Amino acid sequence: MPLHDGAIDRIRRQLEDIRRGRRVDIIVIGALSDEQHARICDFRRSRRLPDVESKDLVYLGRHHFESRVAQGYYIEDLLMQLAAATASDAEVHAVGKMTSLRSRHDRDDGHGRKVRDRAILELTARKPRVEVFSVIPIGDGRSPKTTKPR
Repeated sequence: MPLHDGAIDRIRRQLEDIRRGRRVDIIVIGALSDEQHARICDFRRSRRLPDVESKDLVYLGRHHFESRVAQGYYIEDLLMQLAAATASDAEVHAVGKMTSLRSRHDRDDGHGRKVRDRAILELTARKPRVEVFSVIPIGDGRSPKTTKPR
């Protein structure tokens, strides 16, 4: 599994600090699988871009937090999104300038929908590491704010 042991607890603390308005630093949360790393490097080579040097996954969380909380998600939802999208069997999806990891499995989002989570990757800002910039729960288009609360 790409997330390191204890990563979910570190990510939870990071997101709680963001919620409280505290400044946070980038944290290492896991690593790409060999297959994910190879697929990203192959795609980048096809575009004449440099390889991703490190398999390390890092996370700041501010964009993920602000985007999903505005839609009505809770921190626990963000943790589930992140875990699903960065699973070792998540597939690399690279189109144009966007590279992401997509969950291969539907997940009950806790708000009455089945979703597949997509982690948006930033490949240059934190070189040589890969940043999980945000996670998008891809479902039927309705955010939790438009559904009944849990």
